[in-house]
Amino acid sequence: MTSKDRILARIRRAAAQPGQGPGSEADIPRDYLHVHGTRTPQERVDLLAAHLAEYRARVHRTGEDGLRDLLGRLLADAATVQLPPDLGFGLPSDPSLTFVHDRAAQTPRELDRVDAVVTGCALAIAETGTIVLDGGPGQGRRRITLVPDHHICLVRVPEQVVDSVPQALPLLDPGRPLTWISGPSATSDIELDRVEGVHGPRRLDVILVGAGGTGRGRGPGPGPGPGNRSREPGSQ
Repeated sequence: MTSKDRILARIRRAAAQPGQGPGSEADIPRDYLHVHGTRTPQERVDLLAAHLAEYRARVHRTGEDGLRDLLGRLLADAATVQLPPDLGFGLPSDPSLTFVHDRAAQTPRELDRVDAVVTGCALAIAETGTIVLDGGPGQGRRRITLVPDHHICLVRVPEQVVDSVPQALPLLDPGRPLTWISGPSATSDIELDRVEGVHGPRRLDVILVGAGGTGRGRGPGPGPGPGNRSREPGSQ
């Protein structure tokens, strides 16, 4: 049996037979692998960092005691920084920074003038190098992570990192506005010329915040990973 045959067979099993009405979701077989391999929490975090770097995100590791200094360095070229309602992390006290809080009355033009945005996340997926945002208090509305040119995303490790997409889905609320981020916004034309910043931030820094860490960044990997931001239907 070819791969095509297996895929079509699964579709036939999942689809209703003629005249029987819609099939029950409970009848759909879930016999696919939920995770590829067995990993320790540290190996899971390392895999996430490697895949994020492949997608040309810059990855940093630090403890909470070093987070303020690291954020200060990453925001050195910013004057205005957008924040969600409740980031849950300490921020640098640099007087040259103006912090702009998420509010419904903020216009697109005002948001476009913001240099960077700092948010948390709902969770991160190691096998795909994906960060998931769900619009919670630590992330703010979806649009604040799509308009500014620089997004700094904070991930608590290892507790916010799961191995795979099948493990992530039951932890997410499908009624919330989910944004799946795999690297900075990027697209390629028919000649494979990569352009970044078309659908979202041009630069993505991911800070893995744990009990320890070097605070040093890991630059983009050698490959032109297909970084993208997938936007599901939902309120802004």
